[in-house]
Amino acid sequence: MKPMKNVIELVNRIQCACSVLGDQGGDGAALSIPTLWEALPSVAVVGGQSSGKSSVLENIVGLDFLPRGSGIVTRRPLVLQLRKTEDGEEDYAQFLHMPKRRFTDFSFVRKEIEDETDRLTGRTKQISPVPIQLSIFSPKVVDLTLIDLPGLTKVAIGGQPESIAQDIENMVHLYVHKPNCIILAISPANQDIETCDAIKLARDVDPTGERTFCVLTKLDLMDKGKNALDVLEGRSYRLRHPWVGIVNRSQADTNNNVDMILARSKEQEFFESSPEYAHLASKMGSDYLAKLLSQELEAVIRARLPSITSLINKTIDELESEMNHLGKPIGSDTGAQLYLILELCRAFEKIFKEHLDGGRSGGDRIYGVFNNQLPASLQKLPFDRYLSLQNVKRVISEVHACETHLFPAENGCCKLVESGLGYFRGPAEASVDAVHNVLKELVRSSIEETKELRRFPTLQKELAGACYHSLERFREDGRKTTFARARNRGCATGAPLSFPSNPSPIPAYVRKFSVDFDPNLSLKDGVAT
Repeated sequence: MKPMKNVIELVNRIQCACSVLGDQGGDGAALSIPTLWEALPSVAVVGGQSSGKSSVLENIVGLDFLPRGSGIVTRRPLVLQLRKTEDGEEDYAQFLHMPKRRFTDFSFVRKEIEDETDRLTGRTKQISPVPIQLSIFSPKVVDLTLIDLPGLTKVAIGGQPESIAQDIENMVHLYVHKPNCIILAISPANQDIETCDAIKLARDVDPTGERTFCVLTKLDLMDKGKNALDVLEGRSYRLRHPWVGIVNRSQADTNNNVDMILARSKEQEFFESSPEYAHLASKMGSDYLAKLLSQELEAVIRARLPSITSLINKTIDELESEMNHLGKPIGSDTGAQLYLILELCRAFEKIFKEHLDGGRSGGDRIYGVFNNQLPASLQKLPFDRYLSLQNVKRVISEVHACETHLFPAENGCCKLVESGLGYFRGPAEASVDAVHNVLKELVRSSIEETKELRRFPTLQKELAGACYHSLERFREDGRKTTFARARNRGCATGAPLSFPSNPSPIPAYVRKFSVDFDPNLSLKDGVAT
């Protein structure tokens, strides 16, 4: 029993957390995540006005603490958590909205329920689905969670809206329709079962009766010569679970503040001394009802525990995913915001470097430009015709005209090299453009892959714009640098000329530049290989 008691306490704590977080059931369809309240087992008390519903609850608790009066007294759901304490400990109550205050005088508990109801609904007898959470700690109770719902009514009184009856029924439906809710339907013995609204509503939402328990109140107020045996023994209205009879305190006992323990004793005495109900006395009364409901609640928790655990874990995962998507809170001061922007830029930079250096795709494409695309373009250059002996003679002759030299002058060689390097300009600039396009694509991919940036679409646009602007400037610089470097390498004045035994000295100049541009490139007889 102790492990199950701990489980009931845990469910009570989860229920308190749901109330604090605004998860009170009924609105689950409107939420992006499932409502946990709907999955928590509880016992909902349903009954018409003046059916003895409040008296039944007080009999179960053994304390006088609920508001009383005519008309609709319960105008907000009261989530009542009973927690058994050690014998000899003092009875006390705590409200969820006043967690630091203990109530030992239960007349103040009644007053606080009334005041808290009026704070939300006013004094116009309006109703509200927002529950009041109350915990009662006592050695006289069993571990149990009860939800006291507004009494079902048919007529609007005291300035209430004409829709009050339907509003109350809709509110009750929000609680009793869920499959984890145990329905405690209250019916007075001096009223026909066929006309009992609570039983009718329970039958609508639980046609098989698996989670419905019915209580017959006011047995002591039946006309002389009549009894409720047909009902209690299930002949007039059969239920899956047996009926439980209750004898509430009389109005005189209530007015005289008769002790609830004494009232329980008088109730048990009524059943044991009654010739009609003596044979049912062991399964009648408030004590038996409280233990029956506690055992049923334990059974429901035991059956539903795996699904509740699964729902909690699923909800935690969804909330963590949502929190990760939302990211860290944004500071209000400029320094904190600047620091956050720098953090986001560093996260983007890290992913961009991974694309370039390895770990993510991208760097291989840049390598392919220089290792495949550029060499293939160079191999197609017409150096076999340009460096032919006839073309070399023509270029040198055009430079020197009618001047004669034993050996070719340096100006002619420079002219030949400079004109030849012009062939490299197209492939070099095409390579720069190809790398530029790859880098632009990597910027776009890196921004998309930076999770921290997802909640800042404006910053994404600004960051992309800054990157594209820089890449455009780098492309122009790269195109200029590539060809300027080639020209400087090929036409450096003052450099000594040395000619191999090759028929033409020009390939040596070409080879010098090409190897510096790409170490993997070589020339043979003026043709790139």
